[in-house]
Amino acid sequence: MKSNLVLLICLAVIAGQAECLYSASDDVIQLTASDFSSKVLSSSDLWLVEFYAPWCGHCKNLAPEWAKAAKALKGVVKVAAIDMDKEQSIGSTYGIKGFPTIKLFAANKNSPVDYAGGRTAQAIVDEALSQLKSMVKARLSGGSSSSGSSGKRDVIELTEANFASQVLNSDDIWLVEFFAPWCGHCKNLEPEWARAATDLKGKVKLGAVDATVHSGLAQRYGVQGYPTIKYFAAGAKSSAEEYDGGRTASDIVTWALNKVAESAPPPEIVQLTEQAQLEEACDKKQVCLIAFLPSLFDCQSECRKKYVGLMKKMGEKYKRQQWGWLWAEPAKYVELEAALSVGGFGYPAMVAVNSRKGKYVVLRGSFSESGINEFLRELSVGRGQTLSLANNKLPAVSKSDAWDGKDAKLVVEEDIDLSDVSLDDLDDGVMFRRKSVHNEDL
Repeated sequence: MKSNLVLLICLAVIAGQAECLYSASDDVIQLTASDFSSKVLSSSDLWLVEFYAPWCGHCKNLAPEWAKAAKALKGVVKVAAIDMDKEQSIGSTYGIKGFPTIKLFAANKNSPVDYAGGRTAQAIVDEALSQLKSMVKARLSGGSSSSGSSGKRDVIELTEANFASQVLNSDDIWLVEFFAPWCGHCKNLEPEWARAATDLKGKVKLGAVDATVHSGLAQRYGVQGYPTIKYFAAGAKSSAEEYDGGRTASDIVTWALNKVAESAPPPEIVQLTEQAQLEEACDKKQVCLIAFLPSLFDCQSECRKKYVGLMKKMGEKYKRQQWGWLWAEPAKYVELEAALSVGGFGYPAMVAVNSRKGKYVVLRGSFSESGINEFLRELSVGRGQTLSLANNKLPAVSKSDAWDGKDAKLVVEEDIDLSDVSLDDLDDGVMFRRKSVHNEDL
């Protein structure tokens, strides 16, 4: 069965002119978004999961070592891989921004650990055995060997008495399940709903209404069958939206986080004038975009505002990525421009920076809506020709004045009016001295 599944995946990839990094002969388990929860999150085993893209050069280099580690750990630790070109929905759940990304799902499956070790089979095996040893020690000391889910306690019981105060009058985002205790589909959903409630804690609240008891609520929201899930947006509780996602914890989390991103305000486009802004946008975010705009002498205020407006539009479109956005005046920070290879491309220019990894990507296309959109689209799926920062960090910037929003003005020297000056006004002595000096020079 496994070999047939892997063969079908490979054939599908070949048909799409891509590569299948793992074959039926490998011991690497191929995962999909639909079976991720049932295989990984519901398991008591230790899982190492690689999130990869078939076109990624680093992924291709890792593949033989990953397969070798899977063979060595067979029967001891689960080693898996998931193709992010095919299973993009799961990427946002685990914050996947680049490839390959490796996560370890140990005792608490809801809090996977990023693998930061070497990319050799030996390093992978060593880390897996170390994690496994920690799991065994936790079990000996009475710790949980399950996924660590908080279970039903993170699902809030809703009734006709508390629905308005909890849901309608709150500023929180809610997903509410209307269920019937006798419903088989509701019973199947229950553990997934509980897991999702734990994963989304602090971001989205999950509630449950027994529609057989609180039939008035069910009728108010047009519940016709069970389970029915309704979405209540933050600050807009007058109506509910139908949930149309999958029924696994992973599906629910992904759907909810997409809604959170949609409701988030667009990022602020900040002019870079001091070091704190650079750190806020680049060190605290996975990726930051820095644009270097033309001089006001080449592009006056109306032109510059159009460029900033274009950045705002792109920031709104890609706000789900939660990137930082900065712009700077040209030649204001020479060291920063040099570190980001801006000098050779002129202005305007744009660079995407991942300061955590010490990498950056330069916009090679036009600084236009279509050019920037293509650049950001490639960036959002981990594509782009990356370059390395010197010393793996951005140079510091000094404090400067912010633009006042006005046009640049040329400084013109004041003309001296000589119309009322007459040579006759000069006394004879002065004229004589000038003539004497002139004759001596000769």
